[in-house]
Amino acid sequence: MPHAHRVFIRILEREQPGITLTQEGSALRSSDGKRYFAKIGSSGDKDQFIGEAESLKAMYLAAPGLVPKLLDCGIIDEETKERNSDLGRPFFLSEYKDIGSLSSTAAKVLGKRIATELHAYKSTNGFGFHVPTYCGATRQDNGWFETWPDCFDALIGGLVDKLKARGGYEGLCEQAAQVRKRVIPELLGPLVIQPVLLHGDLWSGNTGIDRSTQEPVIFDPSSYFGHNEADLAIGRMFGGIPESFYTTYHQYLPKSEPQDQYGLRQDLYQLYHYLNHTVLFGGAYAGSARSKMDRLLKEVCGTQ
Repeated sequence: MPHAHRVFIRILEREQPGITLTQEGSALRSSDGKRYFAKIGSSGDKDQFIGEAESLKAMYLAAPGLVPKLLDCGIIDEETKERNSDLGRPFFLSEYKDIGSLSSTAAKVLGKRIATELHAYKSTNGFGFHVPTYCGATRQDNGWFETWPDCFDALIGGLVDKLKARGGYEGLCEQAAQVRKRVIPELLGPLVIQPVLLHGDLWSGNTGIDRSTQEPVIFDPSSYFGHNEADLAIGRMFGGIPESFYTTYHQYLPKSEPQDQYGLRQDLYQLYHYLNHTVLFGGAYAGSARSKMDRLLKEVCGTQ
């Protein structure tokens, strides 16, 4: 069985001198039987590793045990390299979770915990985040914004810039410009909300249960501080999260006022993910993005 990289041995030896580790795929098993999740990236992955680590740190503070606990994240240096090619590569180490599918019962617990813990954890700096995070492979530059419309507009704008640079999406980008100019101020401007901590990519593939405890767990975040309802959008797009999650969530955290615009706000927040999937996977998702924008411009602005 292959040995563990010395960087991980150095980290764990701080608490357990003389520890030995063996590699089991992406997991490490220590001589005392504990398991850890470990990965090493290329030098170009530094920001992505840091974004995930900072997201997990913030979420663990907000809701301990709901996400894997981060143990360390950093850059391999002279002391921890095994070969010269390791220098400058990022590493990541967290507790290991044996994850199963999210059950309806666990989904209720997840809905309550996100509503009362994660989405109760507020920023003192405004909307945004202190480091870039990644929704899939897409970089969110983040930064801090005084208002939610400005923050969300910047998120959409980042995707539009990527589509413009790729070429072939001129019509989609022109329509997105109208949404940014007319829909975002109209729908989001009147909201009275606090910037709360979001997972950022809360679809069924990033949720589950810890098989050892049957408690819900979420992972692979792209966090920032924003409107709590933005965290609910992608889960409804692709299904897989039981309806009991949403019902329980809103029992503890009601829909923002005006409640009759909740569906339109969900369309707007889903638009972000349809545009992002167009960036990631190409034109198959562009039609869904256009349909969302058609509805938003018609319902919010009266555009036919």
